[in-house]
Amino acid sequence: MGEITNFYDLIIIGGGPAGLSAAIYGGRAKLKTLVINKGMVGGLVNTTREIVNYPGYDQISGPELMKNFKKHAESFGVEFLRDEVVDTDLSLREKLITTKKGKQFSAKAVIVACGSEPRLLNIPGEKRLQGMGVAYCATCDAEFFEGEHVVVVGSGDQAIEEGMYITKFASKVTVIVLHDEGILDCNKVSSEKAIKNEKMEFIWNSTIEEVLGTENVEGVKIKNLKTGNTEEICCQGVFFFVGMIPSTSFLKNSNLEMDSRGHIIANELMETSLEGIYAVGDNRVKYLRQVVSAAGDGATAAVAAERYIEELNNFNENLLKSDKRVLLLFVDALVNESLEFRALLEEVNRELNCNYNILEVDIATKKNLVEMYEIKDVPAVVVLEKSKEIKQFRYTLNKEQLKGLLC
Repeated sequence: MGEITNFYDLIIIGGGPAGLSAAIYGGRAKLKTLVINKGMVGGLVNTTREIVNYPGYDQISGPELMKNFKKHAESFGVEFLRDEVVDTDLSLREKLITTKKGKQFSAKAVIVACGSEPRLLNIPGEKRLQGMGVAYCATCDAEFFEGEHVVVVGSGDQAIEEGMYITKFASKVTVIVLHDEGILDCNKVSSEKAIKNEKMEFIWNSTIEEVLGTENVEGVKIKNLKTGNTEEICCQGVFFFVGMIPSTSFLKNSNLEMDSRGHIIANELMETSLEGIYAVGDNRVKYLRQVVSAAGDGATAAVAAERYIEELNNFNENLLKSDKRVLLLFVDALVNESLEFRALLEEVNRELNCNYNILEVDIATKKNLVEMYEIKDVPAVVVLEKSKEIKQFRYTLNKEQLKGLLC
């Protein structure tokens, strides 16, 4: 473990469109904000040659758009660190982040924006020939296949659009499609363009079984799903576009609630199952995974984090620096007893001139405090003096009994 070198209000893990959008909002709110990104800022959007559906731009490249995002964030004082987060302790009031280079950071709130990565089919030859003809990013690697035959696996938007980009370099692009002839999973415009592209041809109702080659890709073995027949096709490159998986493996011991595929579960405020932790972009459970929706996620999470940090600061100020005793009132905002007890508690505090500071704690949003003070039922009160617990009691609507508990 490295020493904690810096304390931040907000740390954002990941520098794609969701993380950068969160950084812009965090910086603008004057939160001390750090973005930790293990690769080039912009994430997978940097591999997108052309974006035509981001509001305000008829057409812009992914790298250019992400450069604008980063510049905007930097104008608000956001800091950037190129490193990889390998461990976290997100259960603490001050969250701890540890990087591959041995640095350790602390933050009041953390936004997870680590995105996703290409899914592997794990067929024979795929891993062995990665970087030797097997590729997952057309923008990164298409130029290496100038004048050669390339096979594309997949039929979604990414596969078809990247396949068309590859035709600018390759002599021929063969697309292997699971579906019947003419059926692609991409948008209609891309489908029509691809089918008309003279350099593209399609092998329908088929799947890839093996990548062939010794030191470099020499071909692929394909199986027809209807006939069961297999054939080998000579080629010099294979690009896989068969889906994405969330890059959340480093969070496996974090106790964050995730689905079976590793996507983080978050609500409409991007709040996760852990207090002060937010999830945005492709690494969370969501319907639409686009640059524009990722940016919206980031903005929402940063605003929610700002309000959480403000509440946390106010809580610490009242709790740690108060000359009065503090009553932590644990409530469930949806239960009537909580509202009734709060009113009675305030009334008794005034009548007895006890001068307690009453701090309301909603159990739905302050799970750390609930666990810290082992609150089982609400309403409940924890009496603190100079941040140390003196006693704890459950609610009563008997006024005289409550006076006895407070005196």
